Order: sequence, then structure tokens, then C-alpha cells
Amino acid sequence: MGFNKYLFETGDSLSKFASFQETETYSDLDEKSMKGLRADLWSQLAEYQERLYAESKQSLLIVLQAMDAAGKDSTIAKLTSRLNAQGCHVHSFKGPTKQELSHDFLWRVHDKAPAEGEITIFNRSHYEDVLIVKVHGWADEEKIKARYEHINNFESLLEDRGTKVVKFMLNISPEYQMERFVRRLDRPDKNWKFNPGDLDERKLWPAYMEAFELAMNATSKKNAPWYVVPAENRLLRDVMIASVTLEALKEMNPQFPEPDFDPAVFNSGSIS
Repeated sequence: MGFNKYLFETGDSLSKFASFQETETYSDLDEKSMKGLRADLWSQLAEYQERLYAESKQSLLIVLQAMDAAGKDSTIAKLTSRLNAQGCHVHSFKGPTKQELSHDFLWRVHDKAPAEGEITIFNRSHYEDVLIVKVHGWADEEKIKARYEHINNFESLLEDRGTKVVKFMLNISPEYQMERFVRRLDRPDKNWKFNPGDLDERKLWPAYMEAFELAMNATSKKNAPWYVVPAENRLLRDVMIASVTLEALKEMNPQFPEPDFDPAVFNSGSIS
């Protein structure tokens, strides 16, 4: 669908993607056509999810990472709008509990990986342990570098088990983030989303961008690629994530299983 330019490859920096907030990929499509394309992608996603669920041999893990107010929740709501809830799960990873801290950093994440036939979305993920942890200096550089390797091995393990991994960084500017913060304060129905602590994290923006770049350079692999999404354009965001997800499912090529009964004996004309 033409989204390869948003693929983060080894040696890339986020500055490469700074100008990708416009609809240049679909500059020949107006808003109505874009919405039609999005609806078609969502319908195809539902079809492939049914195949995946019925086959029950493979699974898909979608990782979302972003700065605060980048639109992770709305991205998930849109992406899953046509999916069957039986085979789709969303997990968020906030600050670890005391019990989680008593284990390795991947312990709480591995437990939430998708089972065969499932699509799972991580709203934040194991990458928190090389992002916020790095920015705040809660682990030294040697440990952070070791975690990159652990993450690569973990995602390879998932692949060996039949789980395809696709990762999206929702890219926004500090100015856009402030607009969303103001919106949360101006709208009473959005007040619950505002956290004063996010203003403190905002001051660390350059450190977070550096942490994202280092993490993606270390972990964007063919079996688990990173895409940098122009998330200020929400319609383009929806189309891009749906398209990349659909392509991943098509590559997996799930098939409906053969019936475990004799169709010659049991057919629409033989039962009553």
C-alpha cells in the first residue's frame, strides 16, 4: 500500500520522519475517498481475523509506543472497530508492581503474548523498560543495551512459536502534544485523561526522542519491524496502521481448517 518509507531501518533517525505528517502518500485522494479506503481495510481485517481465529495456528502481536497524547487509545478503538472481541485482546503496561519488579522485565509481558488464533495489541509494552527507564536513569547503559538484545531474542522466540510482531511508533511534535493537553482541559469529558505528571515528562522530550531512536535502531528487524506513523494526521494514521496490519496478516496467509466431518454425509440437504 506504499508505506515502506515509514519503515524505521538501522541507521535511521526520527528527523527523517519529521515532515511526514501530511497526506502525501495519498495526495490524489480526498477525505471522502480516504475514509472509504479505511472502511475497506477494516472490512478486510475482519475477514483475515476470522481466518486466523478459525485456523488457530498463528497469532499477531501489534505494539504501540508513543509520547503522551499521541492517540494510542483512539488508534486501538479504530483498528479494532470491526474485529471479533473473542479473538482480539488489548493490554496496557503501566508502572510495574512490586511482584513484577521481583521478576525479569519481560515476565509480565510474555504472559500477555497472543495465543494461537489471536490478535493482541500492546498499548505501551516491554519497550517501556528501554524508554522511560533509560530517560530517568533507572538502569545503567550496560543494562539498557542488554535489554535490547533480550527484546530481540524475545521477539524471535514469539516468531518461532508462530507469532508475527509489528511495531508502531506514533510520531507527534511537542506542539501537537500541547494542543491535545489543552483539549483535555477544555473539554470536561476529557478531563479524566489529563495527568499533571505528563507535563514533567514533556520537559524530557529530547531525551525521549533519543531513547526511541536508540531502541528502534537496536530492535527494528525483518521479523519485527518498526514503523514511524505520522500520527497528527489521524485519518492517514488509521489507513497506514490498518494497511500494514492487513499486509502482515496476508503474509501469514491463515486458512480456514478442513471440516472434521464427511461433507458427503453432512450437508445442507441431509440434516433436519
